[in-house]
Amino acid sequence: MSSLLNLKPNIGVYTDPQHNLWLDEADPPVTDIQSGANLREGEVIVEIRSTGICGSDVHFWHAGRIGPMIVEDKHILGHESAGEIITVHPSVADLKPGDRVAIEPGIPCHTCAPCLRGRYNGCERVLFRSTPPIPGLLRRYIVHPAVWCHKLPPSLSFEDGALLEPLSVALAAIDRANLRLGDAALICGAGPIGLTALLCARAAGAHPLVITDLDPGRLAFAESLAPERVRALRVAPDEAPEEIARRVVEAMGGTEPDVALECTGAEASIGAAIHAVRFGGTVFVVGVGRNEMQFPFMRLSTREVDLRFQYRYANTWPKAVRLVEAGVLGDIRKLVTHRFPIEDAVRAFETSADMKSGAIKVQITNL
Repeated sequence: MSSLLNLKPNIGVYTDPQHNLWLDEADPPVTDIQSGANLREGEVIVEIRSTGICGSDVHFWHAGRIGPMIVEDKHILGHESAGEIITVHPSVADLKPGDRVAIEPGIPCHTCAPCLRGRYNGCERVLFRSTPPIPGLLRRYIVHPAVWCHKLPPSLSFEDGALLEPLSVALAAIDRANLRLGDAALICGAGPIGLTALLCARAAGAHPLVITDLDPGRLAFAESLAPERVRALRVAPDEAPEEIARRVVEAMGGTEPDVALECTGAEASIGAAIHAVRFGGTVFVVGVGRNEMQFPFMRLSTREVDLRFQYRYANTWPKAVRLVEAGVLGDIRKLVTHRFPIEDAVRAFETSADMKSGAIKVQITNL
């Protein structure tokens, strides 16, 4: 743990409406951390050690928005983080300096209807780190509510802790899609979320398993991640959804999927999933796509296909910690393919955004 007398300046990774990306000074300043004067009841200060770059971070940088969430000023990115407690408010009893934690990035209000129903991912007043205008976690130090800092067991590294956020997305999908032991499962997309969903579906007992993607390198990675359990199927950008569906069923030995976990948000991929699943099957869309899309309505209607969607997660982090600690999911650490120090964050983002780099999950470290 860093001594409060020897802290480095707080810096963060910023973007803006002009799509610039740079490092700059960030709050809280070191003087505030050392004095503890601005720490409120229930809060802690975390020294961030590892942060994963999410596709949404790249999208905010490149496109400046995701749906109604718009970058309108300079903005700190990052929401997949783990670190070390360096200061706690006297009211905090469950954490102390030196504790290693994974940070759940959403801060719900606890009073709106979704919060009171236990589905705080739908909080009407949530402050979600990295979603404009709420600054993200990609900085050296952050003030955060202790209740949303999940203590890591000794066997989990900071890198593991930063993987708990994308893992939470996949766990929420498995739960809400009602994937069961023995279900035939299709996973669309072999990016970080699709690959994490693959590990979760395998652990849940799904069989057969097929994963689709445009990129042969990512499909080869998927096969190495779940050897002898997954069939990888390369699709073409101009391939008809009906044809993709036919090949999915063929790859499953003639079995139509019970559940499709759609992790790309691409219209054609969602259409292929709808055409592939069995009568009464489920297409669960995890990926984020365009504001408006066209779906094969009559296929959904005449086959009684349930089309469902996901927004973030709720109540997944303790479960995620247990699963990684026990090794239930296999080698989830393999997802981290590139690591950069925070001082080299711009190159980290360039690598994450470059499909030719071979990157799956890029993490930024502050060690």
